Amino acid sequence: MTSPEVAPWNACLNTPLQEDDTEIYDLIQKEKYRQFSGLELIASENFTSLAVMEANGSPLTNKYSEGLPGARYYGGNEYIDQIENLCRKRALNAFHLNPAEWGVNVQSYSGSTANFSALTALLQPHDRLMGLDLPSGGHLTHGWQTSKKKISSSSIYFESMPYQVNLETGIIDYDQLEKTASIYRPKLIICGASAYPRDWDYVMLRKIADKHGAFLLADIAHISGLVASKEANNPFELCDVVTTTTHKTLRGPRAGLIFFRKKNDLEDRVNNAVFPSCQGGPHNNTIAAIAVCLKQVATPEFQQYSKQVRLNAQALSKALIERGYQIVTGGTDNHLILWDLRSLKLTGSKVEKICDMVNITVNKNSIRGDVNMVSPGGIRLGTPALTSRSFKEEDFVKVAELLHRAVQIALKVQEKAGSKMMKDFMMACQDMEEISILNKEVEKFATKFPMPGFDTNNLTSVETE
Repeated sequence: MTSPEVAPWNACLNTPLQEDDTEIYDLIQKEKYRQFSGLELIASENFTSLAVMEANGSPLTNKYSEGLPGARYYGGNEYIDQIENLCRKRALNAFHLNPAEWGVNVQSYSGSTANFSALTALLQPHDRLMGLDLPSGGHLTHGWQTSKKKISSSSIYFESMPYQVNLETGIIDYDQLEKTASIYRPKLIICGASAYPRDWDYVMLRKIADKHGAFLLADIAHISGLVASKEANNPFELCDVVTTTTHKTLRGPRAGLIFFRKKNDLEDRVNNAVFPSCQGGPHNNTIAAIAVCLKQVATPEFQQYSKQVRLNAQALSKALIERGYQIVTGGTDNHLILWDLRSLKLTGSKVEKICDMVNITVNKNSIRGDVNMVSPGGIRLGTPALTSRSFKEEDFVKVAELLHRAVQIALKVQEKAGSKMMKDFMMACQDMEEISILNKEVEKFATKFPMPGFDTNNLTSVETE
């Protein structure tokens, strides 16, 4: 049978990326090699599976489907409805939830949009909320503002009063939170963080919320994989709404979920907040990828993975402490640790730069008491991504050694620079042989481990091209 003739203006539509756009193809190949040859220690990142990426890159991206299954604003959604319903079913199953008590919206584009949709559902403009302060490990979307500026939409459209960790212990000060709430009387309390290494006291938080008739929302973006695997306390027992991203410890595509109790009209309020209040058409390709991810989450293998994530974080923390470094709260209950560098008179931003130069990816992070978010006193480290590359505890002892060497280089560079200015620090890094030596050692170590999601056999480093 003769193939139909393709119109000349459509000739490019079946051309592979490698032929159609060599610039983007080459950059993707370089990014693949960067991921493969480096040590990915950013706590909010992970390496997803081949199956998730296949779903995410599927023709489902072609379809518009505003609304919910069975109530779309466009035709042709019979298969899209099945995919979204399957995703919702798998989300409830992954977190061991009774569908008579809980529902879920799977359309949020990201964790930030999921959070703002949840706030839109629960609050009126200028209602009061309380979330963990950013320097204490909280998230921008939990009401962050400075003394001079409202930073997040959660503080622009609502009134925000933060709670904090104890300056000595680094643990959330629940007693002070209770006292502040008694004065502030919030309508919503948010529990959740982006840089807090300990678990949450949901019983205490529920008690405080009930005292003021407030909603309790848990943002478990960082720990949702651990929650699903029962490696962390369960917020669903006591919270009204639970939000999460899907690409961190859950190891899926980049998106967000909003779980809600089926009471107080929350189902309609949340669904209407997502669409039409805050978003347009859902990304059906991503919803399919979430469904694939959630199927994996419900397996015994994922439970083993989550357990190893925590073991690895504890091994990394212990190894750094043994080298004399300060770890906030003295350890971790979850997938991340906060490394306090202030006693070295070294900023997290400088260590991040050195780590970038030696193929170790970390992020600078505020430590309790910090006032400069651009040059904070710490580094946040996470174990989910390297655990997805089959790293175990002994491998993270080696990672700690490599991090130690990066810090020692940073101290030498700072001394050479003769000032605290970042531009002088970067100038002093030039032609430092120790940086090149450590770079090659990290690459040799990292490339010994398997890489999920794509074939590494034909990848080459930038230097060998």
